[in-house]
Amino acid sequence: MPRLFTGIEIPAAIGQQLSMLRGGLPGARWIDPENYHLTLRFIGDVDDVTAHEAAHALGRVRRAPLDLHLDGITSFGGRKPRAIVATMPQPQALMDLQAEQERLMRRIGLPPEGRKYLPHVTLARLRQSSSRDVADYLSARGLFRTPSFPVERFVLFSSRNSTGGGPYVVEASYPLGGATQ
Repeated sequence: MPRLFTGIEIPAAIGQQLSMLRGGLPGARWIDPENYHLTLRFIGDVDDVTAHEAAHALGRVRRAPLDLHLDGITSFGGRKPRAIVATMPQPQALMDLQAEQERLMRRIGLPPEGRKYLPHVTLARLRQSSSRDVADYLSARGLFRTPSFPVERFVLFSSRNSTGGGPYVVEASYPLGGATQ
């Protein structure tokens, strides 16, 4: 049973910039740079029939390419931080792409995503990191921003059931502005 999600790959040059933020936080389990991505829609553990339906449905997406950039570092989890993430603005084109995928996945019978969509790239998962350590880490990183990068496709990723952080495999790619490849 594959675990699937859709996402946008992070270019190697941007991944290199993100990797420079690794370290200096007790209890952090850092994501390998080759596994950095921007999740669009988590599909979950599905049977092969549902996986094929999802892959086929995603081929109907017709959106223009877009440009994105990362513009900050924060934590998720409030008083009990659980992740360090690079944040991203929410351009309408990205939000529309994600919303279309949400609609398509619901049409094939998947339950709606339970959380509000907040575009981000996970850098580390936290265990036993104090909120003070996280605050110190974030304050030392100052303002983080990358140059814009073009996004010309999104992909269907699979992962094994693990504690997170990959490895992720591209199962299919979907060009923006074109048909499935």
